[in-house]
Amino acid sequence: MTVNPSIFHHAAVPFALLDEQLTFVDFSKEWLKQFNLDNDIEGKDFFEAMPKLPNELKSDIKYCLEGIEQRSGTKRLVLKNGDAIWYDWKISSIHEDRDMPPSILVILEDITHKRREEDLLIKSQEVARIGGWEVDLVKNSIYWTQITKEIHEVPQDYVPDLEKGISFYKEGHSRETITRLVQNGIETGKPWDTELIIVTAKGREIWVRAIGEPEMIYGKCVRIVGTFQDIDKQKNIELDFNKVSERLSLATKSAGIGIWEYNIPEDQVYWDHNMYLLYGIQESDFEGVYDAWESCVHPDDKQKMVEEVELAMKGIKDFDTIFRVLWPNGEVRWIKAEATTIRDMEGNPIKMIGVNEDITNLKTTELQLIKSEESLQGTLENSSIGMALVDRQGGFKEVNQSLCDSLGYSKDELLSLKFQDITHEDDLEIDLKLLQELIQGKRGTYQIEKRYFNKKGEIVYIILTVTAARNIHGDISHFISQIVDITTRKKAEKKLKGLLELSTNQNNSLLNFAHIVSHNLRSHAANLTMISSFLTDETLGEAEREDSLSMLTRASSGLNETISHLNEVVQVKLETDKKLKSIHLSYIVQKVLMDIQALINQNNIEVQVAVPKEMEVKGVLAYLESIVLNLVSNAIKYRDTEKKANKISIKAYEQENHIVFEVMDNGLGIDLDRHGEKLFGMYKTFHKNKDARGIGLFITKNQIESMGGKISVESKPGQGTTFRVTLVKG
Repeated sequence: MTVNPSIFHHAAVPFALLDEQLTFVDFSKEWLKQFNLDNDIEGKDFFEAMPKLPNELKSDIKYCLEGIEQRSGTKRLVLKNGDAIWYDWKISSIHEDRDMPPSILVILEDITHKRREEDLLIKSQEVARIGGWEVDLVKNSIYWTQITKEIHEVPQDYVPDLEKGISFYKEGHSRETITRLVQNGIETGKPWDTELIIVTAKGREIWVRAIGEPEMIYGKCVRIVGTFQDIDKQKNIELDFNKVSERLSLATKSAGIGIWEYNIPEDQVYWDHNMYLLYGIQESDFEGVYDAWESCVHPDDKQKMVEEVELAMKGIKDFDTIFRVLWPNGEVRWIKAEATTIRDMEGNPIKMIGVNEDITNLKTTELQLIKSEESLQGTLENSSIGMALVDRQGGFKEVNQSLCDSLGYSKDELLSLKFQDITHEDDLEIDLKLLQELIQGKRGTYQIEKRYFNKKGEIVYIILTVTAARNIHGDISHFISQIVDITTRKKAEKKLKGLLELSTNQNNSLLNFAHIVSHNLRSHAANLTMISSFLTDETLGEAEREDSLSMLTRASSGLNETISHLNEVVQVKLETDKKLKSIHLSYIVQKVLMDIQALINQNNIEVQVAVPKEMEVKGVLAYLESIVLNLVSNAIKYRDTEKKANKISIKAYEQENHIVFEVMDNGLGIDLDRHGEKLFGMYKTFHKNKDARGIGLFITKNQIESMGGKISVESKPGQGTTFRVTLVKG
């Protein structure tokens, strides 16, 4: 048989031509590339050159050699190292002479990547609750995928039409919006992407995201295809967050307080609406970088502010200062600023979050009082803020009505007291110290924020400014005290801080919940995928198939129970200890082992369990399940594949008022000298496992500590690892 080698050599698909002895006659470059073969395979036996092929492929080649013209097939092959490969082939027998044996033409492709992408796409759609739909306007038919029907809570044999589909949308805004979008799409071909409310067949109202893409031919819509996603949980979280944000915005606006955030690594500054009002600029005028903020600071205060920021980032002192800003119109305003510096796990500053308050009126009053010291006596009673003349021993010599109103005393009652009598005991020492420095001439004035007690014994928050008045000999005759009642502002600040803490805690709860969901469901997904692959293996016997179906049932049940348990995490807020309840530890261990039974069987893991059935611990069910799942799955994931027997020992025992839970394996082990300090850090990995994400141990440690427990580890490379968890006894 004569064949032009160039035909096969330059083909874009993997071809090979075999003779009747099944040795290579010719092949394409793509064949060598896809199967990583050398160019010298010509004349070599096909099965010797490529030993790792499915038996079905070998059979099809022999069938074609015996006279069958064509054979084709697709098969998944699991190698000894656990890797799975998908092959797709087409085989033809070529007869040039009926009296001669045929040649065999083989087209063979490794479609593993393609199949993996298809499986992942299906799984991701199921996890994300994304369905599909199509409206054929020519045939006047509509198609919903399984997930779309599940979201609408209709049976799988439900036959929808366009009118029925639109009727599921909640009457009012949602139904009117989707009707308008569909009609506009049919008329103009304009696509849509919207979030609306539907009422399911069971009467539940849920948020969905509907996307539609009209298909136009010669200006006429013939088909609309799109996706349909259940976003009810995310949308409700978003709406709740917006409510908190609106309340926070209202509180800060009422208090005249601006909130800002400085992203240090990215050199980005973020302002809320009030900040622009405080700085007298438009939002479009602010570039959002540190230099832009610095340019708003008064030139005489700029160096001071740079130093204050640097000291705060270095952790030397808190950012708590007063400075001036220069408005575009030349007006100078005084700003009081406070901020908290947030650091990463290595202690590096990554963010500053703070508040600004315009105290121009207060500062102007203070400066005017200092400059108008000689005329103070005449204006004392007319001042809108509290003022007093105090002798060297602290007794009130003169007070104005504003101070009397703030403290609830009559003028005569105050004149019979000393400032020490009404000062909060925790603030007295610093007040007296600053007063002594004033007397010694170390300072000309001082200002502090302190607390007084009014006549009813209630706390009154004030800003106190004290200046020494001197006689003609330069000796201090008395002190001039300016007292600004900031009780209302303090209450507003406390309310603001409470709202900030609430918002922060809710965000942290959502982030922790997202990490737990992502990490825990990944183990279930891997388990289900593995079981599904068993069921698609046509070589399985009936007993093995029934066993796989049984594992699938248990794994599905375990997944549902895990999702139910995860709902408890949302309920755990700031006072976790009040949410703890007694839980049988053996139940959690058995559930986890049942959920990942396929993974254990697949990797030939020997598991030994010694957890007493009556043993109870105090904890959160979802957290305990997550902890056991992480530790056991890690022991499987980081097994030593070179060892013939991989073992995991799970045991628990009492120790005083605690329960000690241990998971021990004989796997790869961890070099604690190198990785011990960062073992429980976020995104830290210590082996080259492609599935490692570096969040499992981080989440586990946080969950254990939130339940009042602790975790430790003993490990040696090549010998194995023991994780020891101490929990509160139930």
